[in-house]
Amino acid sequence: MARRLLDTPGEDVVAVAKLERQARRGPFARIALFLRQVMAELRKVVTPTRRELVTYTGVVLGFVIVMMAIVYVLDIAFSALVVFLFGGAG
Repeated sequence: MARRLLDTPGEDVVAVAKLERQARRGPFARIALFLRQVMAELRKVVTPTRRELVTYTGVVLGFVIVMMAIVYVLDIAFSALVVFLFGGAG
């Protein structure tokens, strides 16, 4: 059991090893690595179906409308409060 704990590297050892490897790479190798990682991540992207897209769009638009209503009500309330406290221009 104790041997098993000693054999697994700690997070700090792994992080130091990664930093040492990155320091040894040249700028073009780092750019190439970055582009390979970007392409690998883009392969994981799943395009939503038409139904999912319509659903997500409806949810976003609904949320935006609700937030607009809240801001509108607060704007009216605060402007009425300011007019009440400081009086109208007249």
